[in-house]
Order: sequence, then C-alpha cells, then structure tokens
Amino acid sequence: MEGLQAKGIHPGLAVIIVGDDPASRVYVNNKKKACAEIGIYSEEHALPAETTEGELLSLIRTLNTRKEISGILCQLPLPKHICEETVLLAIDPKKDVDAFHPVNVGKIMIGDYDFLPCTPAGVMELIRESGIDPAGKECVVVGRSNIVGKPQAMLLLHAHGTVTICHSRTQNLAEVTRRADILVAAVGRANFITADMVKEGAVVIDVGMNRNAEGKLCGDVDFEGVKDKCAAITPVPGGVGPMTIAMLMKNTVRAAQL
Repeated sequence: MEGLQAKGIHPGLAVIIVGDDPASRVYVNNKKKACAEIGIYSEEHALPAETTEGELLSLIRTLNTRKEISGILCQLPLPKHICEETVLLAIDPKKDVDAFHPVNVGKIMIGDYDFLPCTPAGVMELIRESGIDPAGKECVVVGRSNIVGKPQAMLLLHAHGTVTICHSRTQNLAEVTRRADILVAAVGRANFITADMVKEGAVVIDVGMNRNAEGKLCGDVDFEGVKDKCAAITPVPGGVGPMTIAMLMKNTVRAAQL
C-alpha cells in the first residue's frame, strides 16, 4: 500500500448493505476489517430494509462520481422489492469490484478482464498456491450460480481444464463427480458431497457456507468423510472464505490503479 500511496493512488471501498440479514452483516464486517488491516479507506452505507429501489440507485449514482471511492460493493441478497439486476447494472463497471456487471462478465468470458468475481478468483489462487495445475484435468463444478458456478467454470477453462458443470437436474450426479480430478462444490446444501461421490486422490474445493442441524458452520462437503480420500481439501470455515475477502482487496486496489 505504501508504494501505491507514494504514486498518489489511494484505494477506497464503499460497501452498501440493505436490511439486517445476519449473514450479510458478518460478511460486511469482515470486509471492513480487512480494509482496515491493509490500509484501504472504506465506508459503509447501512440502509434500512424499507429503502426503495430509487433511493438505493441514487446512492450508487453518487458513489459512481466520487473520486475517493475506487470500488462499490452492494451486499446481496437485497430485499425482495429491489431488483438485483437493476442495482448491479447501475454500478460503474470500473468500480464493480464484485465483477457482477454484464460488462465485466463479458470480459471474463473472452479472457480479457479487469476484475474477477472474488470467490472463484480465490479458488483459483488456492489451486495455484497449492502447486496444482488444472491443465488437462477433469474439473467438475457443482452449482451454476452467476456468482460462483458459472464464472468458476470459465476460470478453470481459461486454465485449460476440461470442465463439467453440474446442477439440480444433472442425472447420475455421483458418476460425474467421481470423474473429477478437481471438484468444486458450490451448491449451498450442507454436507451434500459425500465420500462415495469423490475420486481417490481428487482435489476438493468447498465453497459452501451452511449451518447444520446443530447450528454449526459447515460446507457443502462432508469434510470428515471425504478428507482421507482426497489429495487436498479446503475446510469450512477458514478455506475459501478468507480468500474471497483477499480477492476483494485485490480488486479494490486494481480499481484504484485503473
């Protein structure tokens, strides 16, 4: 950060949260804490649940014009009376540090991008730092969301993996996941991926963040059942989650540089 500031570059992040969803509050607090730790200016805009779509769009338009704000993040989900698509379209693509704007999604598709979505980017960083090369490997992504599943598949494809996307209508799911050299679980169902669905020696990345019957945080993968079968596995919590925050910081710095 010192080097950037010496060049007159001062990254700033605006985080918008609408309503009082407990999980969203935890995520927003973690993002603010990360900014404080590395010296990124941040400001929070906490709006009541009854905020209108027009009021939210007005705030985004103001943030788009403020030079000290490099990145804008609107925490999802939004209350049901606000259209998420309209809100995401309103954010300046150059300040879209979540990389959810269609302009940035298109850039990711063709491989010429400024930002990557934070969670898929964090997964790729974990894979690289672990010395794993996706090139030529069977990569299976369970989940097809715009936030994780689809961009994750695209990033693995950019890394020369052979990619299969699975979802709720995939037939014989376990047969497909057992082919995976790299298995990414992003389905949002606690302990959904069990040992019989994992190939011996696979790399298993757990993107899920759920609560089990006892209220304890857990992922989409049955960690205890799978860990002895795979070559590498991410825990929940403490795996992909911190990487998502790190990639948000990286995107905010990149936005300031741009």
